[in-house]
Amino acid sequence: MKTMWSVSLQRRHVHSSLRLMKKFKGKTPAEQRWLTRQLKDPYVKASHAQNFRCRSAFKLLEIDDKLRVLQPGHSVVDCGAAPGAWSQVAVQRVNSAGTDSELPRGTVVGIDLLNIPPLDGAHFLSNHDVTDPATHAKLLELLPNNRAHVILSDMAPNASGFRELDHEKLITMCLSLVDLAGKILQPGGSLVCKYWDGIFVHKLQEKLSSVFGSVRTLKPNASRKDSAERYFLARMYRKPIK
Repeated sequence: MKTMWSVSLQRRHVHSSLRLMKKFKGKTPAEQRWLTRQLKDPYVKASHAQNFRCRSAFKLLEIDDKLRVLQPGHSVVDCGAAPGAWSQVAVQRVNSAGTDSELPRGTVVGIDLLNIPPLDGAHFLSNHDVTDPATHAKLLELLPNNRAHVILSDMAPNASGFRELDHEKLITMCLSLVDLAGKILQPGGSLVCKYWDGIFVHKLQEKLSSVFGSVRTLKPNASRKDSAERYFLARMYRKPIK
């Protein structure tokens, strides 16, 4: 004889299976594999539970919990900000929404070529190119004292399907952040940037080491183990002598 509990479990299983079948309907095998991974991913589930816009928030949370990059009152520029998960973390950590009246109030500015949905405590420059001088001018207007304490970047190029090419493109994007730092990062400031492991990493590391006192490689737990994704944390910025 079935108990009410077992009947309830069976019903849940049937409903879950039906939802899964609907999600898989019309999907290619590759899309089905991606969807299956997403459904099983604990960070995806946690991002929904904690109202983060995507799972990448937990990468920055882990980095900041361990290394205290973001402090109340800091000014932060989030490059490649869409959909806004890293900006959500930054808003919390630098108190840019003024949630805690006893702490200094920071500033968060996000930039992306894509549209970024509004977020309380952040100013977004949607449809802006982080390498464009016009974007730099707007950043200087928005940042207190025309300077940032931290530059964040989780940006990446659209995948071409050629791993080496994508790796080189991302390294080039990261190198552009060093140029940006020269315009907006205050002395002693920090940079966190994503890169994909490959043959050009040494070029980026050398460039960072030339203008930062400390450069270290990070692989957060939220970064998938089978991914070539890594992060550089560069600290103690010193403006190069011309």
